[in-house]
Amino acid sequence: MNTKTATASLEHSTRFRVQIKHAVAIGPGKADVLEGIAATGSLAETGRRLGMSYQRIWSLVDAMNKDFVEPLVTKQRGGSAGGGARLTATGEQVLALYRAIEEDARVAASRRLPELLALIRPEPESGSVREVF
Repeated sequence: MNTKTATASLEHSTRFRVQIKHAVAIGPGKADVLEGIAATGSLAETGRRLGMSYQRIWSLVDAMNKDFVEPLVTKQRGGSAGGGARLTATGEQVLALYRAIEEDARVAASRRLPELLALIRPEPESGSVREVF
């Protein structure tokens, strides 16, 4: 088994989430929302880029704003000056910390991943049938 190839394919599907206390969690989805807002200044554009509705983006932002000691995102209603959203200093800090923790976890997992991969049954060759119950 080529562990480099298998490792690479599994890394793309590995997801890391930090869950604390009463379901306060930040994971790749919320981190991507924060990054999108930082990049675009817009909840709607972030939703389009991530394939999520505005309502879904707003519900994630609202949950994060309630779960942390300070809001992570502020938003301004539209109008003649246009609306927008931006990360607060706390939002920037939370995003940076999450990405650093995510990288630390990826590095730590990569040390043991080859051992785990060696124990996983290889995918059946194309054309063969595998029973599933």
